[in-house]
Amino acid sequence: MEEEDEKVKNEALQIIRLHQNLPSLIVFDLDHTLWPLYCECCNEDDVPYLYPEARGILYAVKDSGIDVAIASRSPTSDIAKTFLDKLGIQSMTVAQEIFSSWTHKTEHFQRIQRSTGVPFTSMLFFDDEDRNIEAVSKMGVTSILVGNGVNLGALRQGLAEFSQKSGSSSRGKQN
Repeated sequence: MEEEDEKVKNEALQIIRLHQNLPSLIVFDLDHTLWPLYCECCNEDDVPYLYPEARGILYAVKDSGIDVAIASRSPTSDIAKTFLDKLGIQSMTVAQEIFSSWTHKTEHFQRIQRSTGVPFTSMLFFDDEDRNIEAVSKMGVTSILVGNGVNLGALRQGLAEFSQKSGSSSRGKQN
């Protein structure tokens, strides 16, 4: 892991440790959430790259014992999976639902829930599209809109909202 990724990972771990109520599963969109591109505009030979803080956040989430899943409406799932593999994050996920859909990811989340057994209310989701955030939120998933890819600010916001929804925040609690 590069020095900058390690720095982000450590900061993400500190953010995660602030919360006693953590999600069992964090679900990430791919295009313009983990990486700044659309898979359908690429080919399998391209060299993908993540947003600057994405890798450190993924490692911190895994090191904290929180599972990771992918929910993407990409019509080119083969390219998406190749990119996940090239980036070394394919094996970090417990579920990958990558398929084109008009359901604004509700079908993706139903499949993720069925395969993992994690209730919607125990999931946190990051995506760059309002319509997906809106639809998935209605299912009970804490959903965070990201503007410029997933970053420490989005992680902080997501965990705070998840904690608040779960009914207890870590403030004022003794460890």
